[in-house]
Amino acid sequence: MVHKPSCAARIRTRAQESGWTIEATAAEIVNCCEASWLRAHRLGRGRTLRQAVDELIQLCETRGLARPHVDPDQLRAWETGRTPRGGTIDLLCRLYESNAQGLGLAGDYRPTPHTGADAAVPTPGPGSLLVPRPATWSAPSDPFRDLVDSYRRKVEGTLASTTASGTQLEVLDEQIMDLRRAYVASPPSQMVARLVQLLEEVRLLAADRQPAAVQSRLSEMIAVLATLVADALMKLGRLDQARLWYGTARSAADDSGSGELRARVRVQAAMLPYYYGPLERAVSLTREARLLNRGRATSTGAFAAAAEARARARQGDIEGARTAIAQAHDLFERCPPSPPDDAWAFPRRRLLLYLSGAHTALGDVQEARQAQDEALLLYPDHSGIDPALLALEHAMCLAQEHDVTEACELACHTMLAVPEAHRTEILGVRAQEVINILPARVHTTRAVRDLGEVLALPTGTR
Repeated sequence: MVHKPSCAARIRTRAQESGWTIEATAAEIVNCCEASWLRAHRLGRGRTLRQAVDELIQLCETRGLARPHVDPDQLRAWETGRTPRGGTIDLLCRLYESNAQGLGLAGDYRPTPHTGADAAVPTPGPGSLLVPRPATWSAPSDPFRDLVDSYRRKVEGTLASTTASGTQLEVLDEQIMDLRRAYVASPPSQMVARLVQLLEEVRLLAADRQPAAVQSRLSEMIAVLATLVADALMKLGRLDQARLWYGTARSAADDSGSGELRARVRVQAAMLPYYYGPLERAVSLTREARLLNRGRATSTGAFAAAAEARARARQGDIEGARTAIAQAHDLFERCPPSPPDDAWAFPRRRLLLYLSGAHTALGDVQEARQAQDEALLLYPDHSGIDPALLALEHAMCLAQEHDVTEACELACHTMLAVPEAHRTEILGVRAQEVINILPARVHTTRAVRDLGEVLALPTGTR
């Protein structure tokens, strides 16, 4: 049973009267009060949590050392099982003039005999069972028991250790949300660097041993960031890299244990084969995501159904596409609304973009135009990649109606009107579809040749 600080105060008084060393005093507190070594060193000196924190900060200022992010609550967490970072352990060793072993936690700042300290008393390790008494030092009487228990305590220490505080995780969540909002309107080439930079911070935390709940949360963050990196690379036409990053995102999502996240990442990953092939892979991924969703009325479920609808439509599966379209409408109407300024959300305008693709591929020109017109009203400035994709699908509808000149002129205007940083490979792929729909006999007309010349320009300067 852990004793109150008053018990440690009585031990400290007895230690002062008997001339015990601070290490012997701390050892007696550990033995009697079942306190951690770090807490025992503080109580052995008669310091409150606030006083110890103030002394640590003063030590850093006096010696020109970097100050750790510490307050009384953080110090209490370290004293009750949480492991501080290596640099902070070093500072605590300086503060208590001890070493990592003596504090139950690397650095050794114990006074040497030249400074007048008593160096004859050995420092007990955090795994020691027989704690030294003030008067004499007793060696363990049962080496086997000591060895076995030392390993048990190491295992418990590993299970209890964490380098990610609740505040750190909240800050990371806020940073990820900022990037998700920025991603909606920012050029993919700019977003990759920002996403990877934050992803590295999360990776470093995940590389340390964390409690299961924390590790799962970090895996969720990695899955979201890796998916956005993959999406940006796909838009830039870096297909091999995008494919690998989607794989990383799926691994992280699976590691998180979240069924919703596993489904969402698979829907996102289906975009690569939808635009660049093979379509069978897009259908497989979206179907897998739909099954993982289990028919629940969630934005991910609506997203999966809409993505499966347009993939099946391009594949020629008319019945499957229409069934998926109906399911997408049903799930979307029953799920909570999504914000339009979040790249990880599935707002109505994104639903309409996917339905536009499905109806365009099915040849439902009237339904496709209705979806395109309604979606464009939800993009006030009509800028960015999604409005351009909607305009290109409008051009495809014109091509299906054999309006060759208007279809090619709209595709040319769309490509040239997109800001340079947003003119990525994915737009070129969709614009090429306008030509592919047209009969071969009209490919030599002026309008088609002009569109071909625009598509032949290097990416980023179209």
